[in-house]
Amino acid sequence: MGTGKKIVIGMISFFVLAAAGIYGLGVYFFSGHFLPNSSLNGRDVSYQSAEQVRQEFAQGVAEYVLTINELGGVHEKVKARQIQLEYVEDSSVDDLIGSQNSWGWLLSVNKPKTYTAETITVYNDKKLKKTVKKLDCFQDMQKPVDAYIDETDDGYKIVPEVQGNQLDQKKVLSKVRKAVENGQKVLDLVEKKCYILPQVYQDDETLVKQAEQLNQLARAKITYDFEDRTEVVDPEMIRSWLALDEENNYYLDEAKVKEYVHQLAVKYDTYGSERDFRTADGRNIKVKGGDYGFVLYEEEEVKALTANINAGETVTREPQYLYRGYNRAENDIGDTYVEVDLTHQRMCFYLNGQLLVDTPVVTGTPAKKHATPTGVYGLAAKKSPSVLKGEDYETPVTYWMPFNKHVGIHDAVWRSEFGGEIYKTDGSHGCVNTPYDMAEKIYNNIEVGTPVIVYE
Repeated sequence: MGTGKKIVIGMISFFVLAAAGIYGLGVYFFSGHFLPNSSLNGRDVSYQSAEQVRQEFAQGVAEYVLTINELGGVHEKVKARQIQLEYVEDSSVDDLIGSQNSWGWLLSVNKPKTYTAETITVYNDKKLKKTVKKLDCFQDMQKPVDAYIDETDDGYKIVPEVQGNQLDQKKVLSKVRKAVENGQKVLDLVEKKCYILPQVYQDDETLVKQAEQLNQLARAKITYDFEDRTEVVDPEMIRSWLALDEENNYYLDEAKVKEYVHQLAVKYDTYGSERDFRTADGRNIKVKGGDYGFVLYEEEEVKALTANINAGETVTREPQYLYRGYNRAENDIGDTYVEVDLTHQRMCFYLNGQLLVDTPVVTGTPAKKHATPTGVYGLAAKKSPSVLKGEDYETPVTYWMPFNKHVGIHDAVWRSEFGGEIYKTDGSHGCVNTPYDMAEKIYNNIEVGTPVIVYE
């Protein structure tokens, strides 16, 4: 074999051995390193050993920062050192390297390889809780306020809700834990619905409807006129009478309206009540009985008041009466009345506080069971002329003024004397026999309904 040929063969052998050596070194190197064109969790780890990758993991964990986005564009941060966040080494990176085909390292140069591995971390949960609680967003929290209906001078209006900035601390803590454990870099508290929100907003359908109903029902103002006294049903009172049905609609509670009207009756009804009375001769007495006075017509007044409220009216009026007296003031006798003193057989007629008639009379005979009934009555009628009829009599009179069924005031021209003790033996059947001219004067000045006070 020639020298040249030997040289060629030697060179070929050298290159083959060199190539084999390089290949072998590659197989050996990549048995402990990632192959070319390899990425782990999105990071290029080509040619890196497991220890190098773990160091990078540990460095990344040490530099970890969680940015917390809050309301109003505010950002706060939670750092690894604050919560003692640390990387925990395991065999996952080694397992990935071991799973490679190191013998095919030459063929892997142009073949990308993508790996994922869980980065195991630990942190101090007490430190995390403390760090979260110290965040500025927890230091000056304002609770949310629901939209509500408010009464103003212009009616009922909806006050808008207040968003506030109150956080659900347990929820925030849970979201921070999860973000840290997953290596998440940003946590948006608004997006994660960590803020406690109002439950009722100003455009709430029910709230809008209720405001409209209140403005209709509770805008009325009814003033009851009792001459020298008034009672007012105002919006505040009406609102206390409103109730909500199953569909959250306001309605007027009839039972409460009835109770209010009944209490009006208790306070202002005077029919047949005992009254303090000052007689013509200056005595202060009590007079009870009779049919004079006021009685509220409760059933009709409930209807009338309900109608006023439903219509949203502002009115001043008298209530509905079943019976009416002549004078609505607290002293419902007033200063126009007839006074009959049975003991002294005297009758006085006051007109607007002025004594117009002061006359002796003859009243019913008690011994014959014809005593003139005591009490306060309203003059029932006036008739001129008239004929008085009884079981054993029929008597014409000129001026007839009944106040208690068949008992009344009338002229008695058949009598020549009045007063004294005539009534005890020769009295009337219960009527008040009156001198003609006095009966005439009373008749011409009195009105039906005028109080007639009879006492002993």
